[in-house]
Amino acid sequence: MKTTSPRKQRKQLYNAPLHKRYKIFSAPLSLGLKKSHGVSTLPVRSGDTVKIMRGERKGIEGKVAGVDRTKYRISIEGVTREKVDGTATPVPIHPSKVMITNLNLDDKWRREILKRKGIGKKAKPPEEEKVEKEEKRKPRKKKTKKERKASEEIAKKSGEE
Repeated sequence: MKTTSPRKQRKQLYNAPLHKRYKIFSAPLSLGLKKSHGVSTLPVRSGDTVKIMRGERKGIEGKVAGVDRTKYRISIEGVTREKVDGTATPVPIHPSKVMITNLNLDDKWRREILKRKGIGKKAKPPEEEKVEKEEKRKPRKKKTKKERKASEEIAKKSGEE
């Protein structure tokens, strides 16, 4: 986000289109996945296995059952709350509070994203050739009429000699 104002950031978050919400759904990868794929974060998708890192249910690991992009929440299998009538409902969790421990790579698009992001991190920046910098010329100051006449006279005298 380009603004530092909290109210404008909140407004951008609430009014964000779905393709931008997708990126906001990013969660860090576990150490093993970071090393193997060369990527530190990825958007959470259904089918990924995640571990809850914050809150009352910290330490619980389960598969992502669903993703709700309108409310910025994910639901995880096994993480439920019992209602008054006895039925269990999934507890919504923000994706930034989880860590991805196993990726769902059934989708070819996701594999392509991993390749692209991983290559970008591992690739070395191109070596710059050493080019000697030419000395910068100082901008010329315009000569006044007197200076021009004086230089012309000097040129004539040197030409005569």
